[in-house]
Amino acid sequence: MEYGICNLPVIPVRASGGNKSEIVSQLLFGEVFEVLKREGDYLYIKIGYDDYEGWIDSRQQVSLSEQDYLAINSEEQHIADLSTHAMLLKLGMEESLHLLPGSTLPFLDNDSFRINDTDYLFLGLSRLPDMEDFEEDAEDVLRFYLNAPYLWGGRSIFGIDCSGYVQLFYKHFGIRLKRDAWQQAEQGTTVDFLQESKLGDLAFFDNEEGRITHVGILLNESEIIHASGRVKIDQIDNTGIFSKELNKYTHKLRIVKRIV
Repeated sequence: MEYGICNLPVIPVRASGGNKSEIVSQLLFGEVFEVLKREGDYLYIKIGYDDYEGWIDSRQQVSLSEQDYLAINSEEQHIADLSTHAMLLKLGMEESLHLLPGSTLPFLDNDSFRINDTDYLFLGLSRLPDMEDFEEDAEDVLRFYLNAPYLWGGRSIFGIDCSGYVQLFYKHFGIRLKRDAWQQAEQGTTVDFLQESKLGDLAFFDNEEGRITHVGILLNESEIIHASGRVKIDQIDNTGIFSKELNKYTHKLRIVKRIV
């Protein structure tokens, strides 16, 4: 079995091999995966973080040993904190990488780590995921992504989709969620009434066929932050999301789940 790691700031994960294929997700620096098959320059992978599968360009990754894959995927790792200016220096190579918040910093020790034969020096803020200060830190993390543009498959401040936003938010606190909204709706415990919801609860919305198609994060029982056009705060009630901009309901509430 082959394994690999994303060694660039962010790379696309596609529905099929080829640069014109639909982007279904993204890998951030330090996230690892299992290689399921190869076709030309493309790898079909299973992402260690959430078991999501898709195609990546083989030139946008480096191989890992099984031992390192298992260690990175299972151990508590530092996460790049809320700084868009975090950088990595490749020691001895005079090269740098600009890291996105939420990137994984494997084996970080005194601001340095190694991937295979490459040594890195981290210049930025990092955090060990920690739930102890969740209520104090959650709103800062949520609001950091305000006005990030919506991007199908996106997982960064420069482009993010609704479930990618939810997943990345909880990554900052060491809680692993699945990639798609319908998968996330199967996690956590049900909150029976919207009025009983609290900061960090997830609200899910369905379409006319009853399929979960959207998710957002509740700030309280009447406000939700979600990626729709951009990351924004809207009002919510038992009917669903009400957009003041459009003066209408835009999403029909299906269920509220508590992850924490």
